[in-house]
Amino acid sequence: QVKLVESGGGLVQAGGSLTLSCAASENLRYIKSMAWYRQTPGNQRELVASITPGGSTKYADSVKGRFSISGDHNKNTVSLKMNNLKPEDPGVYFCKTQISFRGGENDFWGQGTQVTVSS
Repeated sequence: QVKLVESGGGLVQAGGSLTLSCAASENLRYIKSMAWYRQTPGNQRELVASITPGGSTKYADSVKGRFSISGDHNKNTVSLKMNNLKPEDPGVYFCKTQISFRGGENDFWGQGTQVTVSS
């Protein structure tokens, strides 16, 4: 079973920066996208940022201009650089890799890493 392992979460003051990283335990082929999601208590996971093998990126409106996603689809790694962190940014951040599989799609998720922002 392929595992995605996140790292880089932690506690940071408002206005500070963190970089999250995610790596797959095995080589994944036919990657469609790699992404970061955020989940807060009582809420569903929401997309924060995504990137395709071609380099197309997508960001949640709340993080545009502050967060930057980068990925190496050959190495199965994806990172999220978070600058100017705000009190609304905390949560558990999950990385996800989506691959093409048997005419459909298959998603692989990491276990999540906690991000806490102090005011």
